[in-house]
This record gives sequence, structure tokens and C-alpha cells, in this order.
Amino acid sequence: MKDHFPPVHVEIEKLFKEHYALLCLVAFSILKDKDEARDVVQEFFISYWTKRKTLTVNVSFQAYAVKAVKNLSLVAVKRRIKEKSLLQNLSKQEYEVQKTLDRPNSYERVLELLNQLPPSRKEIFISSVVHGQSYAEIAETNGISINTVKTQMKRSYAFLRSNVKDKDIFYVFLMSSSMI
Repeated sequence: MKDHFPPVHVEIEKLFKEHYALLCLVAFSILKDKDEARDVVQEFFISYWTKRKTLTVNVSFQAYAVKAVKNLSLVAVKRRIKEKSLLQNLSKQEYEVQKTLDRPNSYERVLELLNQLPPSRKEIFISSVVHGQSYAEIAETNGISINTVKTQMKRSYAFLRSNVKDKDIFYVFLMSSSMI
């Protein structure tokens, strides 16, 4: 004789209805944002659903869920702090790049220096820096050895570094080289 168990989706739906409000409060107490709290609780239930067959809960579901939602909320706070920090750093970098590029003739000066490189060295440099080709790709395309590419790149960087008075301009040039 078979035991009769309710379908799994009924079980998860029941757990969701019983614990959703409490778990949202737990998440909100940490996150201070209703939408983010709901997202964390939803993330918990999705995770619980996908792991339900391999998961062993040694305490009540409520105790397990509260602990899991607290942990997910703390992870969300850390992620928020990290994202905010990255955005601030990115804004600072964009400002510095723009400030450097706004200097009269700064970008043009680097382009002038680039044009002073021997044609094959310039082509190798642009293939690497602007087009993002690997040294192996450049070597194959030009029928030269990888060591030749390395040497030409080293000489290009040395020439540019020694002839650029404002080192910020050189680094901004390298960062924004896709604009060529």
C-alpha cells in the first residue's frame, strides 16, 4: 500500500504562504528596502526549491529559513557596498580620463608620437593595444616570431613613455585606445 503525500508544489506553496511575511520582515530589518527584501526572500525560496532533494534541515523550517534569509540579506548588503564602491571608483576614473583628455592637444600629442613609430612597429602596437590581438595572432598575421612582436611592443612602449611629458596622458591614451 502506497503512502499518500501531497505534491511537492503544494508543500512549497504552503511554506511560502506561512513564512513569506516573517521572512520579508527579517530581510527588511537588515536591508531597509522593501523590494530588495522581497527579492532576497524570493531568492531563498528558489534556492530551497532547487536544493530540496539534497537538503537536510535539522531544525524547524522557520528557523532554517530565518537563518538563510539573514545570511542572504547580509550578502546583499556586502554586494550593495561593493557595487557602490565600484561605481564611485568608476566615476572618479571617468572624471580623471575626461579631465586629462580635455587638456589641449594631449590626445593629439600621443597620436603624433604613435605616428613617429616605424610603420611595422606602429602596426604591431595598434594590433595589440587597439584591436586586442594576442602576440601569437600578430606574429601569425605578419609572418614574424612572437619574440619579434614582444620586442617591437617593448620598444613602442619605451618610446611613448620617454616622449610623453605628462604620464597621465599616456595612461589615458592606453585606457581609451579603442577610440582610435
